[in-house]
Amino acid sequence: MAKSTSKPAAPKSAKPSDDKTAAVKARRKADLATPTSIPSNAVQDIQGAMNALLADTFALYLKTKNFHWHMSGPHFRDYHLMLDEQSAEILGTTDDMAERVRKIGGTTIRSIGHIARLQRVEDNDADFVTPHSMLAELRQDNLDFVQRLREAHDLCDEHDDVATESLIENWIDAAERRAWFLFEASRDV
Repeated sequence: MAKSTSKPAAPKSAKPSDDKTAAVKARRKADLATPTSIPSNAVQDIQGAMNALLADTFALYLKTKNFHWHMSGPHFRDYHLMLDEQSAEILGTTDDMAERVRKIGGTTIRSIGHIARLQRVEDNDADFVTPHSMLAELRQDNLDFVQRLREAHDLCDEHDDVATESLIENWIDAAERRAWFLFEASRDV
């Protein structure tokens, strides 16, 4: 039997699209490698606290908006406008929260389901809530939120993350202001 002198067939070259797909898959598995001076264990702790706060912020935003949409009664206009202002303020903090987590090399919330798993603000899906109950519930939610912000602030202090502490201090002030307005608006004179 004669030996074949032909060389084995060269493997087909990969298509450019195959190379691109492989590169995309590799990037999905790559570490973020965000430059930060905060140690990785601190990043994990702060990321966890901030993501829980972010979930609470989205839940508080939607609850405030829910009560804004469903407000009724003789003080409708005043309450409706106040809750609209407060919901806009709450939503306005979400980007700063998420971006702070990313700046220190963490990852943040990715979906509504992720929010639902982390949120500590209780939803209110009742068909009807009195205006006074709406204001009282939101006041307590904001006060509870202040407490969780303080806890996150303490955690950031332990890890010497002064930038996150500074942001949290402003969010505490804003939440205390919302609670104060809700309290004053609901007082029986």
